[in-house]
Amino acid sequence: MHIVVTNDDGVFEPGLLALARALRQIPGSTVSVVAPERDWSVSGHVKTLTRPLRAWPVQLEDGSEALATDGAPSDCVAMALLGLVPQPVDLVVSGINPNANVGHDITYSGTVTAAMEAVIFGVPAVAVSLEREGAPLGQLDFAPAAQVARRVAEYVLRRGLPEEILLNVNVPHRPLEALQGLRVTRLGRRVYRDALVRREDPWGRPYYWIGGGVPEGVAEPGTDIGALAEGAVSVTPIQMDMTAYGVLDDLQGGLEGLPGPWETGGAA
Repeated sequence: MHIVVTNDDGVFEPGLLALARALRQIPGSTVSVVAPERDWSVSGHVKTLTRPLRAWPVQLEDGSEALATDGAPSDCVAMALLGLVPQPVDLVVSGINPNANVGHDITYSGTVTAAMEAVIFGVPAVAVSLEREGAPLGQLDFAPAAQVARRVAEYVLRRGLPEEILLNVNVPHRPLEALQGLRVTRLGRRVYRDALVRREDPWGRPYYWIGGGVPEGVAEPGTDIGALAEGAVSVTPIQMDMTAYGVLDDLQGGLEGLPGPWETGGAA
């Protein structure tokens, strides 16, 4: 089984190395690492079409080989699946991100959207993130989350996933024995405290930061946020078809009956 590992934090980040090491423990697996040269956090789903992309070999901290690229996480996946790595790919795993990706985070997350790129290509994918609960980045232990990712990856390789579905995995920052099990969840409600900060440069010209406090979440039962709040691993199936089927009939009965410019010769 050939697994491609990527992330959105950069090829030399410890979460990626921990993930690759754990996935190499799967019997019969081959792991290829293709990841960006720099941090693409909160990049969303990016595909580079307006400039050439480059890739080059690098050596990770444990001496294993990887490919670094100057593209986004989604580019890394697309390049791998289009032939940058020679073998056919059975699974793409993205992570381990050093912050949770829950609720609306998935639309911003380079970790999750890298997995989305794999699903678009018809390849099963898993995104893995760590809820660090305020722990300093330099003190994070990615090993427990990597072992959880290995178990989920083994399940996907054995059982497969429905078309256009990826798994979004969030793991509390705890030792394995302190995890309160694994729960299959729905997306929760993220609460953002964004604020626009206006400043001036030395020439008096304004510039802006989008700032604010740390995002919060509503810990409802059955949600990814709720599972993490109780110390459990959250696994959320994400579908690429974002059609709001529940309102299709209502909108068809309303909007499709409206007179349009095609009926009035284009007059406003």
